[in-house]
Amino acid sequence: MIGYAFCGSFCTLSHSLAALRRLRAEGAEVQPIFSERVATTDTRFWRAKDFVSTVEAMCEKKGLYTIVDTEPLGPSVHLDALVVAPCTGNTLAKIAQGITDSAVTMAAKAHIRADRPLLLALSSNDSMSANLANIALLLQRKQVFFVPMRQDDPEKKPHSLVADYTALPDCLSAALEGRQLRPLFL
Repeated sequence: MIGYAFCGSFCTLSHSLAALRRLRAEGAEVQPIFSERVATTDTRFWRAKDFVSTVEAMCEKKGLYTIVDTEPLGPSVHLDALVVAPCTGNTLAKIAQGITDSAVTMAAKAHIRADRPLLLALSSNDSMSANLANIALLLQRKQVFFVPMRQDDPEKKPHSLVADYTALPDCLSAALEGRQLRPLFL
């Protein structure tokens, strides 16, 4: 089973949903996990309850929403891999620094301690500034992998990176084999 966590890069949720749809079409069993922001915040991109119900219907599973819900993912509920897509800069920094204060960061901590693949699809406006050090920290960690990423608007957002969500299923297959797909930066 694959854990699939959504964080609040709301403009990329549709891209993540398309990747999830492809994983499900390929037969993956998926446990959805929602950050508190995604589960409760209505935006111009999605109404929270509509997004959550779409994902839960697609996965045929109730989502996990709290630290208490996600804590068992390492010791007693064994996921083959955990995908965080989108992974915000905030969540990336917390994972890199070992901060566990949300459903998604607890899922990552619980999963990492089981020494299984964690795949991050970064979508952040500060990736090449404040968060560059956190990317470097996580690139050195065993079992942490990234979906290849690119600048989404080098002129208007020169520090921003966004994952190539079309590559996510292939990245997951590689991560399950212990490999990072290259090139990392497109």
